[in-house]
Parts: sequence; C-alpha cells; structure tokens
Amino acid sequence: MAGGDAPSISPPLQGRGRGWGLSAERRAEIQKYARDNRNNATAAERRLWKYLSRAQLGGYKFRRQAAIGTAIADFLCPQKALILEVDGATHVDPDADARRDQRLATLGFVVHRVTNEDVLTRLDDVLRGLWLLLESLPDRWPSRATPPHPYPSPEGEGKRVATTHLPFHSREGPGVGTSQIIAGTSG
Repeated sequence: MAGGDAPSISPPLQGRGRGWGLSAERRAEIQKYARDNRNNATAAERRLWKYLSRAQLGGYKFRRQAAIGTAIADFLCPQKALILEVDGATHVDPDADARRDQRLATLGFVVHRVTNEDVLTRLDDVLRGLWLLLESLPDRWPSRATPPHPYPSPEGEGKRVATTHLPFHSREGPGVGTSQIIAGTSG
C-alpha cells in the first residue's frame, strides 16, 4: 500500500454511516438493541426521563438509549457530550464499566454514573448534580450553541423574546425543589 497505510479490516461504511467503522448489519443490531432498551426501560430510567425529556433540565436536550459506536448510552446530552449512565443490576463489573468509560472518553465524551437507588430515592440531588455538571462543561460545538433560526424575520419585523429555562421543577410535591436551592432560596 502507498505511504505505508494498513488495509482496513472493517467493511466500508454504508448508508448513513457515522464513521464508527461498523457494518450496516452491526449498526442495525445495535440500533435494535437500543430501541428494545427504550421500550423496556427500568423504573429509574423512566422516572429520570420524565425530567430530562423535552429539555426540561436547564434547556439541555437529552436522547435516551443513544448508540455511540458499539456502546449504548442510557442518556446522552449531545450539546455537552455528556453521557449519563443509570447503574442497576446489570452493572456488576466495575472494571468493564471503567474500560467502557475510558473508551468513550477517548471519543470526547464525559460519563457520569448514578445508581438506580439514587434516582428512585434522591432524585432532587441527582438532578441538581447533573445540572451543575452540565453547566460546568463546555459546549461541544460552541459555534452552534445557538443556531440561527431557519426562517429569520426580515429586518424590523417581529420582536425577539428572551426566554429562560429553570433548571428543574419538582413534581414530587411539597419541599425544596432544585430550582429553589440553586437560586439560594427555600420554601
């Protein structure tokens, strides 16, 4: 081979390839497994998704059971390259989790792990910690942090209205919600 290039042992990417070096068949397997995981989420994952879906946590968008190469992230915030893993009974090998986390880190992702028990019993703390972590991470695509509107108003027409996202609204009933704690108030 010219220039000392080694031959590729991966089949050529097909279709919508994302550069992972996976065959179309393997990619389809992983996508099916991710879809099955979404349809059979644990109680902790379902509970957490209520607060992560529709950009409810500080305006950050999440995807659940997102395929990244051969790994499937429980939750992924693409803007911050943050993977949130909810560890339960299937995470019995900390060494395997550490190897997987390291592999994802080499791809530029930050992996944050919480336990099923924490999500089920200390959700406010989990969400507060997650929001603080999100705020501390740089945007993955700084130039795309606020994409232009696909249909901008002509000059002088319409008004831009500022919106804010509160980090969290508690659905758990009375008590101190995360948004109150972050703002430094209680009630």
